[in-house]
Amino acid sequence: MSGFGLAGPPPAPSIPGWTHLRTGKVRDLYTNDLGDILLVASDRISAYDWVMPTEIPGKGAVLTQLSLFWFDLLEDIIPNHIVSTDVPEIVEDRAIIVQPLEMFAIECVARGYLTGSGWSEYKENSAVCGNVLPAGLLDGSELPNSIFTPATKAEIGDHDINIDFEAASKIVGAKDAAELRDLTLKLYDTAADFAKSRGIILADTKFEFGRNSDGAIVLGDEALTPDSSRFWDQSIWVPGGTQPSFDKQFLRDYLVASGWDRNSPPPELPVEIVEKTAERYEEAFYRLTGSKF
Repeated sequence: MSGFGLAGPPPAPSIPGWTHLRTGKVRDLYTNDLGDILLVASDRISAYDWVMPTEIPGKGAVLTQLSLFWFDLLEDIIPNHIVSTDVPEIVEDRAIIVQPLEMFAIECVARGYLTGSGWSEYKENSAVCGNVLPAGLLDGSELPNSIFTPATKAEIGDHDINIDFEAASKIVGAKDAAELRDLTLKLYDTAADFAKSRGIILADTKFEFGRNSDGAIVLGDEALTPDSSRFWDQSIWVPGGTQPSFDKQFLRDYLVASGWDRNSPPPELPVEIVEKTAERYEEAFYRLTGSKF
């Protein structure tokens, strides 16, 4: 069973001049006669490897515009895949035209705080993805240094699996794994410092990299959004439990409390949950960029 539930992925909208390539959990990809890729962020939202049956209005635009903000801020560290933001009107604000990339087959995750699957692993062996950590840390604790915690890339409906650096090296090669690790940590540390200046803790985030036609490593997909990151309010952060967040952790918490078993198609989301999730995404955008969405 796929993460889209019994009905499968929704039909992608027709866009003049573009041919649909594939539909992901939250994005639709198209190509044109030049070989460019139109990357469209939908309003779909996923959690626990399932795509929810209810959309979050405006979410696709928030993700796209926030990614553009970060791509611009971080372009001195690594080039990104952007070709143009001049997109068809039907997908205005929530799409970008990008280079086709040969993507690396690992998720590049950086963590500066202990939570989520990292916290679960730490409780078992005092380490996360092979990174040995000090004793006595709590859920939400800040780490002494940011760590690289890669994961496998799963098909829709399957689980990403946390791996150590050695396993990542076997997948992409030792040289590339080392470069991806160094890039991931530099991007994370730079973004975390900036976010902290805006009163936001960037607890962890996921990057995706690929090679362009010139063979250069390029930052692709999205960057530092509430879908790929955990954003906490610095003013009320207290280690020792779940932190109030500006990301989809709010949705995850609701789903756990709802009694959904995570193995069958998820339920429709109540209006209140949809509205509060949208508010958190927009608040993250405002706090980080200084602009109202």
